[in-house]
Amino acid sequence: KQESAAPERVSERPSVAPLVDLYENEEELLLVADLPGVTTQGLDIHFRDGVLSLEGRRSNEREGASLVRAEYQQADFVRHFSVPDGIDVEKIDAALSGGVLHLKLPKAAALKPRKIEIKAG
Repeated sequence: KQESAAPERVSERPSVAPLVDLYENEEELLLVADLPGVTTQGLDIHFRDGVLSLEGRRSNEREGASLVRAEYQQADFVRHFSVPDGIDVEKIDAALSGGVLHLKLPKAAALKPRKIEIKAG
């Protein structure tokens, strides 16, 4: 039995690294990513071994009852981030609205600043 000499199949969809802004305050890291045309059904977010992965799929096909805007071409959004130790993984929160992802990565209590009480006496 001979193996096929056909070329390997690869995706013809463009893969794009989404634009991302990252903010930090005392309580959390906030990641804001532009994912135009991506719906919640086309978005996967994973956190494993200190790496946060965003994978979004934009399609110009009918999805549910709404049609993704015609000016958007099909594309895959892919981005990976190394996340510092001290993030409370169980409390990560994500919201997608109007093609903008807001991802909150709360800091663990051990990393938050703490005021030390001074006792008199």
